[in-house]
Amino acid sequence: MPDIFTLENKIKQMIDEMKGLCQTNGLSNQASEEVVITSVFLYKFLNDKFMANMKDFAKEMEMSTEEVLQDEDMFAGFYDTYPQDVAFKYEDTIECLINKVGNNDFYKLFDDALERISNYPENEEFSIDTADGGRKPLFTRVTENVEASKRNNFAKNIFGIISQDKFDFGEAFKNNFDFYSAIFEHLIKDYNVASGVYAEYFTPQAISAIIAKILVEMSPVEDKIYDVYDPSAGSGSLVLHLANALGKGSFGDKAQVYTQDISGKSSRFLRTNMLLNGLTNSLDNIIEGDTLETPAHYKVAHDPSSGVKQFDYITSNPPFKMDFSSTRDTIEQKWEDSEVRDGIKRFFAGVPKIPNKKKESMGVYLCFIQHILWSLKEDGKAAIVVPTGFITAQSGIEKTVRQTIVDKHWLKGVISMPSNIFANTGTNVSVLFIDKSNKEGNIMLIDASKLGEKRKEGKNQKTVLRLDEVKKIEDTFINQDVVEDFSVSVTYEQIVEKNYSLSAGQYFEVKIEFVELTQEEFNQKMDTYTSNLEKLFSEGKSLEDEIRQRLGELKYE
Repeated sequence: MPDIFTLENKIKQMIDEMKGLCQTNGLSNQASEEVVITSVFLYKFLNDKFMANMKDFAKEMEMSTEEVLQDEDMFAGFYDTYPQDVAFKYEDTIECLINKVGNNDFYKLFDDALERISNYPENEEFSIDTADGGRKPLFTRVTENVEASKRNNFAKNIFGIISQDKFDFGEAFKNNFDFYSAIFEHLIKDYNVASGVYAEYFTPQAISAIIAKILVEMSPVEDKIYDVYDPSAGSGSLVLHLANALGKGSFGDKAQVYTQDISGKSSRFLRTNMLLNGLTNSLDNIIEGDTLETPAHYKVAHDPSSGVKQFDYITSNPPFKMDFSSTRDTIEQKWEDSEVRDGIKRFFAGVPKIPNKKKESMGVYLCFIQHILWSLKEDGKAAIVVPTGFITAQSGIEKTVRQTIVDKHWLKGVISMPSNIFANTGTNVSVLFIDKSNKEGNIMLIDASKLGEKRKEGKNQKTVLRLDEVKKIEDTFINQDVVEDFSVSVTYEQIVEKNYSLSAGQYFEVKIEFVELTQEEFNQKMDTYTSNLEKLFSEGKSLEDEIRQRLGELKYE
């Protein structure tokens, strides 16, 4: 059996070979490249899971896999015993198709298999809903992304890379290797850049872990299903960490995950990530669409008349600034008379105005914060990544939102993170923790800006938190520890006195060092200070006289 590092390296090698194949076929840096890479990776993953389960079932039945596959009743029994993430038939598998790789139309056979898998009725839930009611399939015909003359060789090379002779995911399933977050990050690292309407950020694993740990520790987690939501889900790092942290109950997963994101690319990434994490029960809740204009999750599923759904937990790393001027007025008008919840309308502090210049600087994150507060249940909890400037701004929507959070006693704490914690943005970020049930509790403010080590990642410099630093942040927040120049526990009243600032540094105690001096030492210090001042005054007078002289020498010609 290979160890976790050997298997992880083999999987990363497969991904890199696929990227190389795409490059040689003219797909490098094109949108179609990530569709091919993620589709082939997901196909390989699901295929190997199907075959690993099939082999185990055949062994239990004391039959060969071929015998099980050829017996309809036995095949049905296999599905009863081993429910699959995605329905397969043997004709769709790598094991079956690789025997036909010599065909001149092999690429069609491969694409047909992908299309069949997408169209099985059992797999309908794995397509992605769009806010306008459409659906996007699990797979598309991947070889159609290259020129017609190259398709057959392209398909053959794909199978040369993903064949089970190279490696088999089945080993990961048998040994419960927990490395999918690292594999997923490697899978999408070249495609996780700003593009499309929203800038797509991949939240660092350390930040996701901190947020998940703190959220689940805010109050005891019961044996029930919690509605967990991310309105700007991206590739899903935040919401999936939280779902895993909530764990399993007597009935299965405690987290029922709901997401929405305007980006089709992010939605594909998220679907792959959820399948890797085994959260198949929530796949039907992935929505592609504009959350601000049309939030797509309702109190009664698929029934807009029932009203927008509220959630137990919300995580979000929204885009900070972008040009959404084309929908800005529609958003404001459409939600002007929105339902009042916990005393606020959906955009209670307002929607950012359209500037005459630099439309791309519109603070879209301010809309997401308001949407999140409005979408939380009365005792709900949330964590929102915000630009650090938000926590001290003294005017505008920023100040109104902070004031509302504090006055309504909804705040749990703030963690200010190191600069460059995100490789693709230099903006300093903080994490805002909301707890609508924290009516009387203290608020924990942490300044973690000095933590982390600097690493070069491509052309960017990135700050990475060490494991002990992650633990320090988590433990300090959860235990409400006060650590000099690092953390402080404050009350709502203190925050009001500080004009609603949420910056930890403004609450740190100012230390004044007292040193005992003898009379002689005191006199010596005073003589030195006096002498130095007289010297400075003298130099200042000389400079003043010289300036006056120079000015007097100036003449108009």
